[in-house]
Amino acid sequence: MAFGPASTLGVSGYEDTPPLELWPGRSQEEIETIIRAVYKQVLGNAYVMESERLKVPESQLKEGNISVREFVRQVGKSELYRSRFFENCARYRSIELNFKHFLGRAPDGYDEMKAHSAILDEKGFESEIDSYIDSDEYQSVFGEDIVPYIRGYKTQPGKKMVGFTHVFELFRGASSSDLKGNLSGNRPRLNRLTIQEIPTPVVPPSGATEGWSFQDPPRGARTRHGAGADDRGKVYRIEVTGYRSAKQVRRVSKFRRSNQVFLVPFDRLSQEYQRIHQMGGVISSITPVN
Repeated sequence: MAFGPASTLGVSGYEDTPPLELWPGRSQEEIETIIRAVYKQVLGNAYVMESERLKVPESQLKEGNISVREFVRQVGKSELYRSRFFENCARYRSIELNFKHFLGRAPDGYDEMKAHSAILDEKGFESEIDSYIDSDEYQSVFGEDIVPYIRGYKTQPGKKMVGFTHVFELFRGASSSDLKGNLSGNRPRLNRLTIQEIPTPVVPPSGATEGWSFQDPPRGARTRHGAGADDRGKVYRIEVTGYRSAKQVRRVSKFRRSNQVFLVPFDRLSQEYQRIHQMGGVISSITPVN
């Protein structure tokens, strides 16, 4: 049973389902389930085409020649993982995703991020992957035969509570993907937050609650605080996931933020809705605020 209000945060699948473990004597169908679960966790819930699957490591696992842990290692060191989460990502984005994919949690602080950055500088990509899978933490939590899973939302000995909020910056529910569909793209989600140990609002995934948001958006000069509301005083919160030029033109858009919020009076709601779409914005949610 998922715990309290957090069951709306996208973690109920992990609360209600025991970890997957490869026991001796598993059927081929059960081993196939293990393989799919490894791809899902290590590749951040991104779609894997049949041609991209690692046939040789899969066969080795099915024949009992390697453990789940070694299969996780081979997926992590694969060109598939490298091209998606290393070569095309900013360094600290890559590191924070490694924590999520292999240890199931967010980085515990800047010291952890810096240590893994040093591994990349001194030893390279494959050693960075090994550093998670060969860690005492991985061995004590997952061992040889348990598929890694998201666990950073739980209280853990020796871990800072700020990591609880940070894991929800990285994990946006079972329907999200680390490859696509993230407003931050390839940029780090936690860089400044980790360095300064700043907790963040825990925002439910889309559709989980009435007032969901993709991320906690800044409120500044562009935010309209409901000035001019009519006698009913009804104001709506409109979240816009991003502005972009309506046509392909060679100029930098004047809209720099990927995520904006407008608080709009009811009597101007339709007008604001049309204005946002005319400027190329994508509305993610409209919710009442009073």
